[in-house]
Amino acid sequence: MTLFEHLKELRYRLVVGSLAIMLATAVAFAFNHQLFNLLIEPYSRAIELAKQTRPDIKANLIISGVAAPFTVSMKIALLAGLVVSAPIWLYQIWAFIVPGLLAKEKKWTLIVIGSATPLFIAGIALGYYVMPKGIAVLLNFTPDSAVANLQDLGQFLSFMTRVMLVFGLAFEVPLFILMLNVVGVLPAKYITKYRAYIIFGVFVFAAVATPTPDAITMLLLAIPMVVLVILSEVLAHMFDRRKSRHRDELGDQVEDPTSHDAALAALTDQSGSDAAAKAASESRVNGSAHPAASATGDPDTNGHRGDSAREDGVNAGDPELGEDPT
Repeated sequence: MTLFEHLKELRYRLVVGSLAIMLATAVAFAFNHQLFNLLIEPYSRAIELAKQTRPDIKANLIISGVAAPFTVSMKIALLAGLVVSAPIWLYQIWAFIVPGLLAKEKKWTLIVIGSATPLFIAGIALGYYVMPKGIAVLLNFTPDSAVANLQDLGQFLSFMTRVMLVFGLAFEVPLFILMLNVVGVLPAKYITKYRAYIIFGVFVFAAVATPTPDAITMLLLAIPMVVLVILSEVLAHMFDRRKSRHRDELGDQVEDPTSHDAALAALTDQSGSDAAAKAASESRVNGSAHPAASATGDPDTNGHRGDSAREDGVNAGDPELGEDPT
């Protein structure tokens, strides 16, 4: 495939992915009211939790600006469109990359995509669930009942999006560890050896990533991550044992990495043919150079041959070239 064909393929994938996002955004805009209620539900629940300890607290969402309502509606529709159309544009990315992968790499790519999506959605769902508790803790820091906590709706949606994104990406960390093991970068024995440090790092990450200072929200993020890390360690040991048995069965046989990929095998054969043709060409050039040197009577070459002949005559006792000194 030429560079122009690659660019043409990239343009096609970008157009299809963009059309899917725009279509999903347009459909989501029609359900803007329902999506708005879904997104502000954590804030409404947070106010109810905060009023259990601070009945006099005043907290409301506000929109400032003439164009702000339309901007917020577009943000909500675009966010929903990205989520709904994710299978389509993720497939376009995969379809553009997959022609350059080997058969084994294609298989693992499908496994990663199939596992990453449910984990990411589970992380977002967990972030949505713990959001009210964290917001209630933050609202309780409002100093006095005479002070009203007015939260801009656009800023709140951005804050909520970041928190759910952090939770979603946090659930991908064990999958990243497992993929490092699959490619041979991180053996399972090292995961076991440094398990305590990994778990400590998970808790530090949870403490930094969660927006509230309470320990409950941190534990709600850290505990599922620790469970996933331990599960990835168990799977890594299983994969290592499987690879060890596979090596024992094969012995010294090494599988050709191009055997399952026709394009790479054709490229390898072409490279071998080019190398053989180049070697044959160099051999013909060298073979034609020696007769030319003999025909022109190269003094250095002829002198060297005369010296060799005299040496042979001396060693053989040739009377014309000299007697054997012994």
